[in-house]
Amino acid sequence: MRVLLVEDDATLAEGIARHLRAENFVVDVARNGEDGQHRGDTEALDAVVLDLGLPRKDGIAVLKAWRAAGRAFPVLILTARDGWSDKVDGFKAGADDYLVKPFRVEELVLRLRAMVRRAAGHASARLTCGPLAFDSQLGTFELDGLPLRLTALEWRVLSCLMLRAGHVVERGDLFERVYEGDADVESNSVEVILARLRRKLGVPLIETVRGRGYRLNAPPA
Repeated sequence: MRVLLVEDDATLAEGIARHLRAENFVVDVARNGEDGQHRGDTEALDAVVLDLGLPRKDGIAVLKAWRAAGRAFPVLILTARDGWSDKVDGFKAGADDYLVKPFRVEELVLRLRAMVRRAAGHASARLTCGPLAFDSQLGTFELDGLPLRLTALEWRVLSCLMLRAGHVVERGDLFERVYEGDADVESNSVEVILARLRRKLGVPLIETVRGRGYRLNAPPA
């Protein structure tokens, strides 16, 4: 899951980003509204965490610009303002959720996971594909009812495929949701991760669609 964090407080942004990465999110950070808007316009994102009080361009203006341009990714706004009118302004601009500072990062993680899951079209937090189950709120996988141990990169790949089960995920799209922009990786790294996942799953759930990407399918009954 790739998240853009737009927050001008360097200490807060560093702390949030560190915690999200520990929860297997890929995190991009922007420190002002102009940079944040540009990243939202040009990067493949699953969700955005957007502070309202930003330099150069405030969060409401950034959010309105994204929505006017057809950017549909879910947005959670952060605000130090506890007034109802500020929350209303955020929702009118196109926000999906909000948190008032100070907040617990654990709650932010849960809200982000819920937003990403709903944006992918899933009402239930528990997703299944054949013998594979994914609790999108807890971030845990099970295979045949037993916990499935995954590395951070394996988790990112499998969660992306699971949220889009039955649909082709393009290789480039998958790559962007696994690695951060400054990562130094081999061109075949995604294929290496997929090979490891296939061995761990032991059943043919992951299909390679030539020239397009990959798809997670339930095995025939």
